[in-house]
Amino acid sequence: MGLHVSYEQDLRLFPESGGRVGMAILVVVVLAAPFMLEDFPLVILNYSAIAAIGAIGLNLLTGYTGQVSLGHAFFIGLGAYTAGYFGGEATSNAGGLGLPFIVWIPLAGLLGALVGAIIGPFALRLKGLYLAIVTLGLVFVGEHLFVNLDAVTGGPRGRPIPPPEIGGLSFFDIGGLSSDQSFYYLVVPLLALLALLAKNLARTRAGRAFQAIRDREIAAAIIGVDLFRYKVAAFVVSSAFAAIAGALYGSYVRFVVPTNFSLFLSIQYVAMIIVGGIGTIFGSILGALFITAMPLVIERFSGSIPFLEGGLLRVSDLNNILFGLLIVVFLVFEPFGMAGLWRRAKIYFKAWPFSY
Repeated sequence: MGLHVSYEQDLRLFPESGGRVGMAILVVVVLAAPFMLEDFPLVILNYSAIAAIGAIGLNLLTGYTGQVSLGHAFFIGLGAYTAGYFGGEATSNAGGLGLPFIVWIPLAGLLGALVGAIIGPFALRLKGLYLAIVTLGLVFVGEHLFVNLDAVTGGPRGRPIPPPEIGGLSFFDIGGLSSDQSFYYLVVPLLALLALLAKNLARTRAGRAFQAIRDREIAAAIIGVDLFRYKVAAFVVSSAFAAIAGALYGSYVRFVVPTNFSLFLSIQYVAMIIVGGIGTIFGSILGALFITAMPLVIERFSGSIPFLEGGLLRVSDLNNILFGLLIVVFLVFEPFGMAGLWRRAKIYFKAWPFSY
């Protein structure tokens, strides 16, 4: 049960016999979801899908390569403002080129990758807490740039971001569907495509090199892993994913300001991969869904929570308390996150009624 006797079995995309059937059922459910859910759950799914793309990028860097980063918010903001400048029209306080979605979404990823390639070499000389401090500085540099580069960002007043359109087809209005339903059919397939890309990357020579660096950097160098090449590559891929997520976020909310991309956003992404499962693509999606949904659900149903009605706690206070507790609980009691819980549940039911 679960025994792999060859490298081919170990590298299969669906290692279990029922994997393809389960995936086919999941695809049907995902495609039908917009017609079965109301607007509020769809909003949660859209935000979660956007966050999952960024979380996958961070997991490739931190979970697979072992490079700690607190600068993810900078790349999210970079992607959002790239979408605004290259895709939007010029306004009274910011410029714009008016390029189509099919141009500015890859440009966001490319620009994120280029900046990631500049930051990547720092990982050769720094790691752990020192690398985290360097990437933390990116957030504050980004806040300064986002506030002062008025021609691109619109300054403190922010700027509008264009909706995603391809050939006159707007993903806010597809065949009579609502804006949330229409955007769902853009962001969820993009998430699936990028998740598949990341999963396949983890199974390649580069993915194995990432994991070798994470597990034992010196040993990886001894067996021939090019540390410069793969550490920089991890930053490039991670930054590209984050910038794409930022561009999608901007196009969904339609207006961004510099305060949207603060240090707290970076911490949220770290929480996503901790809660979901470090070193797993599936965990990135689970963590993004949970961390994104929690504050939205609490805010929506805050009137039904007794100690919020009396003014003992604000909604933001409760969110922060639960946010911190989740990180502590998962780090202490379940380091493999929700993906680890799912894996253990599968093993239990496969082995039942035996306990070994």
